[in-house]
Amino acid sequence: MNTEPLVRESPFKGQTGLRRIWNALGYSLSGLRAAYRNEDAFRQESLLAAVMIPVALSLPVPGIDRALMIASVLMVLVVELLNSAVEAAIDRISLDDHRLSKRAKDIGSAAVLIALINVLATWSLVLLPWS
Repeated sequence: MNTEPLVRESPFKGQTGLRRIWNALGYSLSGLRAAYRNEDAFRQESLLAAVMIPVALSLPVPGIDRALMIASVLMVLVVELLNSAVEAAIDRISLDDHRLSKRAKDIGSAAVLIALINVLATWSLVLLPWS
């Protein structure tokens, strides 16, 4: 008698090689479109990135500083995408008010806040004259 629990795997798993990479690219682009279309915060942060990344590229700062400035901005987008995914999954499960749903959404929001503070700290440390 088999005592292992029944685990259902996605029928979409199993692609290999270039087909898997091509599919993954399609899913990623679909996710970016969905986030841009449905998430106000992601649109605002995308606009922030569209302004700040070219500014970082044009500033006369060392390459590592430029990389840190750009990475800090991109991290905001990554964290926002993860936060939006958590919120969508919670809303898919239930729209009822529940303390654990609220906690998960609040924690995701806090992660975005920390990412934004990181942008402020990184850009300040690079651009402000420190003795």
